[in-house]
Parts: sequence; C-alpha cells; structure tokens
Amino acid sequence: MGVFGIFAGEKTNVASSVYYGLYALQHRGQESAGIVVNDDGVFTSYNDSGIVNDVFTKDRLEGLGQGNMAIGHVRYGTLGTKGRINAEPIVINHVKGKLAIATAGGIVNASELKRELELQGMIFHTTNAAEVVSYVITKERISSSSIEEAVVRSMERIDGGFCMLLMSPQKMIAVRDKHGFHPICYGQRESGEYVIASESCALDSVGATFIRELDPGEIIVFSSKGIESIRDHCGKARESLCVFEYIYTARPDSTISGLSVHEARARAGALLAAAHPVEADVVVGVPDSGLDAAIGYANASGIPYGIGLIKNKYIGRTFIAPGQDVREDKVKIKLNPVRSTLNGKRVVLVDDSIVRGTTCAKLVGLLKNAGAVEVHIRSSAPPFLNPCYYGTDIDSKESLIACNHTIEEIRQMTGADSIGFLRLEDLSKLGVGSSSRGFCTACFDGIYPTKPPVIYKNKYDTKISENKK
Repeated sequence: MGVFGIFAGEKTNVASSVYYGLYALQHRGQESAGIVVNDDGVFTSYNDSGIVNDVFTKDRLEGLGQGNMAIGHVRYGTLGTKGRINAEPIVINHVKGKLAIATAGGIVNASELKRELELQGMIFHTTNAAEVVSYVITKERISSSSIEEAVVRSMERIDGGFCMLLMSPQKMIAVRDKHGFHPICYGQRESGEYVIASESCALDSVGATFIRELDPGEIIVFSSKGIESIRDHCGKARESLCVFEYIYTARPDSTISGLSVHEARARAGALLAAAHPVEADVVVGVPDSGLDAAIGYANASGIPYGIGLIKNKYIGRTFIAPGQDVREDKVKIKLNPVRSTLNGKRVVLVDDSIVRGTTCAKLVGLLKNAGAVEVHIRSSAPPFLNPCYYGTDIDSKESLIACNHTIEEIRQMTGADSIGFLRLEDLSKLGVGSSSRGFCTACFDGIYPTKPPVIYKNKYDTKISENKK
C-alpha cells in the first residue's frame, strides 16, 4: 500500500499532482485507488477498485476540482479486505469537523481495538483497519484541543507497522509508527508546495526535491503556520525497517534510509553468487524486482547478463494480487521467454523471492520450453518461514512453500537443476545493516518486533487467542 499527499496552502490543481504521485506508487498496490481533495474545508473524494488510470478518468479527476491540499492512496487487497468498500482514503464526519485518512502497512491490534469500539456502540462498514484507526483518532479528537494532539494520543493505542496521512480542514499530518517498519518521506517543489509520499520516487514524479524521511514515531504537521515536528513517540522502540522493502516492495529508483534500493538488490545478487556459485552461460532476472539482483549476480560471477523474460507491462505484480487463483492466472500472461537468449544455454534464473512457489515451476517450464538446457534458480531473499503482520500479504505458514518442504523438495517441485536462497546472515550485508538503523526480518527468522495480533473466535466471544506463528 502507498500514500501520497500535497499541501499547497492555496487553491490549485492538487488532484492532478496526487494522481501522478499515485501512478509512481502503483507498484505498492493495484487493488484500488482513491483521492480526497480539501478546498478550504470542503472535502471532495473518489475511490474505486482498479489501478490508478482506470479509477481516475479525465472526467473523474476534473470532478474533484481544485483545492489547497489533497491525499491519495493505492491499495492491494489482503485476504478478507478486497473490494471497493475497503478502498481508501476514508472520510469521517464528526462533531468537531472532518477527517480524511490514508494508511499503509498493518495494525497488529486492529482486532482488539475494533472489538472494544463495537462494544461501545461503534458500527463498522468495512473490514479495513483504516476505519478502526479513524474511530480511535476521532474519539481522541473529541477531548483534544487539536487534531495533532488527538493523533499523538492515538499513537499510544495503535500498534504495528504503518504510515498514515491525515487531513483536517486546515492541516495535513504525516505519521510513521515508532518501529519505522515502512518508509514515508517529504519534499518540496520550487513553487512551495510540500509533498509527502511512501517512496522518494513519487516525489521525483511531481518535481519535488527530497528533504528527508520521517523518523520512526515522528508526526509532522503541515499547516499555514509552516511545519511542526512532534517527536513524543520517537526513540520508544527499536527501529525495525522492513527488509522486504529492499528485496521486493519498493521501486529500484527509490532511496530508503539513505540506501539506494537498486544498490541493495544488486548487492543481494552478488552475495548470492558467492554463496551459490554455478557453471552457467547466462544470468536472467525475473521482471521487475529480480532484475537488479540478476545484474549483481552476473557482475560478481562473471557470467553474462541477458534479457531472458519479457514482462507484459499491462499486468500488475502477481505477489500482491488478491487470491492464489488470480496470481496463477496472471503468471500465465505476465511473462514470455526470449528464445535467442535461452536456447541451448545453462541459465541462472534470479528472482526476488520464493514465497508461495506460485511462479517458479511455471518459469522453469517456460525457460526449458524455450530451449534452456539447465535452469538454476536463485532467490535474493532467504526462505519465507513466518507470516507477516505488518502489511505484507503473508498470512499463515500454510501458504509458505519453505514451511512445508525442504530445499531439495522445492527444487524437485519446480523442476530446477539447482536452487539457492540468500543466506539469513547475509541480510545484514545488503547495506541496511551497515547503518545505525535496525530492520525487521521476522518473515525469515520469526523474531517479531511487536506482539502478534490477537484473534477473536467471533465478535461476541470473550475468549481471545494469539495468532499462530
């Protein structure tokens, strides 16, 4: 999921800027998109299922009108949260005014908070954690002197890996959780508008100059008075940036925590070449997030890099497609082999990760049908062994191929001639671990920075249990 916002201070075509920003963040979610425009306290919004350019036709974009600020969201539907009803941003009308909110990541105590609010009479219309967060903030707003005070107080109750953008009639607020799981940054255009985005590549798309990332736990308020940084929650937890941002989620032209995503992936490829060497004729990357690692593998091994797979640019990312059947259908039409690169060759196939094993066997079959005599799979991530509660759609061990099969069994199932994963200890060598910031590797090693979520048997049940790891 991705968020984007612009604070202009005066009336302008903010919707258009958010549209281009969301386009740059499309890789973070293709289930739905939405924009809310604030014209001096009058909120105009539209969201729907689909990718950005399908949701926002010219007429719909123009219908949002002009305003002095706006926020937008792209979303991928995790299990149980698909459909337009869960699209963001969410707009809330309450006794002290209005609030629009867009979130990215996962709220681990959303189930507990929702149950508490339901027992107090709250009615929920979605299965989206963003609605839970909006009610928590609204409750605090009733007894707070300002929206930012309400957000600060709410942060005491909300736990997980998330970033948020909020908009009141006069202010825009950017929030990063105290662990810093996911990135959020801001910049400024020459004309003065402030731009906030999940990734730095989205700032580039609208001509904004990067200023900095929010620190974990930081809240930044944009208003007519300028910028205010609130650091009440900073330093209250170990920093735990999601390492999967470098491996898969982020765009390679983004920079996170001062490290180029492209360079981190290329480094992963080089580490793979050292840990899992093989005699081969060509190194091929799986588009798009496997390409950088393939280049790193080729450079380190001395094996030539080649373009062996062409991606249909109109097909979205299969990992974040909602549902296994949809993922498998997309794989069938997503990639096509380049026979001249593969025919008669021993191929090293580098992918960003092997999570469910959806694509591996199909890719090996594609390459061998195109003439490859050997296919050696290399994954620039370690084996996934644990569910993620912080925004990545890995909900249970049952769906993780490495939990149910040995490495040799996975090799046999995929039809590969050999298979190799990035070593867990090599994650610290991607460049992330060289900084003072820590990062989350729970999906690989099971060490969670927060308590796992609590699951209720049903909404009336008083007994609760921790989600199984």
